[in-house]
This record gives sequence, structure tokens and C-alpha cells, in this order.
Amino acid sequence: MIDGAGVASAIVGNKVPGVFAAVCWDQFTAKIAREHDDANLLALGGQVLGPALAKEVVRTFLATEFGGGRHARRVNKIKSIESRFMRREEKV
Repeated sequence: MIDGAGVASAIVGNKVPGVFAAVCWDQFTAKIAREHDDANLLALGGQVLGPALAKEVVRTFLATEFGGGRHARRVNKIKSIESRFMRREEKV
């Protein structure tokens, strides 16, 4: 998703169950978002990144796999929180 700074896109994306959106400003943040946090939606700021850097960020995001291991514990905690709130919303 692309907007001015990428932040609003990430906020909207993270409202969707199962989506882990991350704003990435460079290849490092794209790599870490995928490798450590299992992000599955990339949010970019069109007013922050030039076209060449944006392409590199997208390439890095798509080429990086989730690292699992110690990072999986954190991601599972996030998923647990998400599922508790989803169950709560179903009751309303």
C-alpha cells in the first residue's frame, strides 16, 4: 500500500485480521519487518521514498522470508492478542 508517509496505510492494513502491515523506509526496515515480524503487507510513503529506493524496498520485502525461531514467539503473542479481540468483537 502507498500513501504519503506510509503510516495511515499500515494503520488501515492492521485493522484487517491476519494482516501484519509494516511501514518500511529502506531495505533494512523491509528485511527486519519480514524476517523478525512476519509482516505480510508493505506500507510505503510516496512522499518519503523516491522511485528507485521504493523498488529496492519492495524487492527486499518480497525476497525476505520469516526467520521463525525466537521471532516466532513474538509473532505468536501478537496473533494471540489479535484472536482475543476478534472473539470479543464476535460477541458484540
